[in-house]
Amino acid sequence: MYPIDFFFRASRYFKDNIAIESSGENVTYEQLAQRVNALAAALQDMDPQPGTRVGICSGNTIEHVVAQLAVLAAGKVWIPLNPRNSVVELARIIEFTRTKVVLTVAKYGSQLEMSSVPHQIALDKPFGNVTTTYAQLQDKYAGKVPVRVEMTEETLQAIKFTGGSTGVPKGVMQTYRTWRSAVINLIDAYGFTDADRNLLAAPVTHGAGTYLLPVLAKGGCHVILDEINAETVLDALMNKGITNVFMPPTLFYMVMAAGEGKPVSFPKLRHLIYGGAPMPVEKIRAAQRFFGPVIEVTYGQTEAPQIVTFLSGKELLDPRNVNSVGRASLLSDFVIMGPDNKILPAGEAGEICVRGQMIMHGYLDQPDKTAETIVDGWLHTGDLGYVDERGYLYLRGRSREVIITGGFNVYPVDVEDVLGKHPAVQEVAVFGTDDDKWGEAVRAAIHVKAGMSLTEDELIQYAKEQMGSVKAPKHVHFMEEIPRNPVGKVDKLKLKSTFGPAVQHK
Repeated sequence: MYPIDFFFRASRYFKDNIAIESSGENVTYEQLAQRVNALAAALQDMDPQPGTRVGICSGNTIEHVVAQLAVLAAGKVWIPLNPRNSVVELARIIEFTRTKVVLTVAKYGSQLEMSSVPHQIALDKPFGNVTTTYAQLQDKYAGKVPVRVEMTEETLQAIKFTGGSTGVPKGVMQTYRTWRSAVINLIDAYGFTDADRNLLAAPVTHGAGTYLLPVLAKGGCHVILDEINAETVLDALMNKGITNVFMPPTLFYMVMAAGEGKPVSFPKLRHLIYGGAPMPVEKIRAAQRFFGPVIEVTYGQTEAPQIVTFLSGKELLDPRNVNSVGRASLLSDFVIMGPDNKILPAGEAGEICVRGQMIMHGYLDQPDKTAETIVDGWLHTGDLGYVDERGYLYLRGRSREVIITGGFNVYPVDVEDVLGKHPAVQEVAVFGTDDDKWGEAVRAAIHVKAGMSLTEDELIQYAKEQMGSVKAPKHVHFMEEIPRNPVGKVDKLKLKSTFGPAVQHK
């Protein structure tokens, strides 16, 4: 069974259910299947070769969802082109993946370098030399269906690029096996049904897109907003019957701020999921008070999507689990390994290594990197953590982010957790920079809550009182906004390059 088959089966079982809801149009399963088939047939007509690469560059729209499903139905490989990336990076991805077809909107397409792309399709209106539109293809191929392409378990389904938080992004090859496993893992974890309404509050080019097929497989509905911001998301959660949403912690904080002092209720919400960045304990408890006992945590990577581990809302209420990212999902397994690749016992910190049906095939055209990352069937994540005797995983950060200061190892996540408890701190990112005295100096970037004040000396003194001078930051930088990379993760490389070596010691 191919990943797209989950959707086509649901389109027969739930043909009159609303599959996608937006302000402009509601699309039933039957209508969505017809549009997917038409576009898939058009893609095969343009480029008959199975497995060719098709890039999609757009915000969250009905057309974007149709395009992604059509790529799968046509037996081609999806290349997500996140419009938040720079045009230079997008051009590099297009060239590196040897993309043959690009579907995009005029807003982004007019800036893309696509001279090497034989087939270009406008998802909204023509631009530049691109005259073929999505609407034209829907009219021309209405009623047609694509030829079914027979594939193997290791046939590529997508090439997704890593967030690049620690270096140059790599092309992760995700197979049919990878995607099918991700669908099963998510359905098992969340128990989706045809009553679920999933809010697409993050780009479908990344984490939120992983929820497309699992929700559609069970007859649920995806809700698309004209604009994603704190007010629109808050309104949707309160008034649109949303049961499920995946979004970054930053958006949590913004929604909570937008609703502060207002009468809020979320009568249908069952799963408010975050991943990709840890939340301090105080922020988790504040979110539970605001949204209810529905805050849930996932851990995974592009190399092992979407959930290696999962922590339910009920489990997160247990004080023992507040710093955990949960236990292994249905089709995944993980261990903690030491530097010699030996499995460590419970309680000892080391590298998180993952195996199972969901791990990637490898990195595109980088066999050396692949061999370094997948060893004896174990995917070495580069993340640090430990597992307790109950099987719950606790993150300690990226191995490359460990700060060695004065001969001591400092894990940024530990410092962030303490600083995040200060009543004036809205958000915090801790990182290390070269320092002639300490080897590396601990630094903190701080976003202060609106209407509150905080000085560097006050926060450093607070940190020393809470965790001692070794882990306390040597310097604090106050910022209106902590920088993020295009996939929403804190950009610690930018913080390091912006603030450079330590200039003073405290």
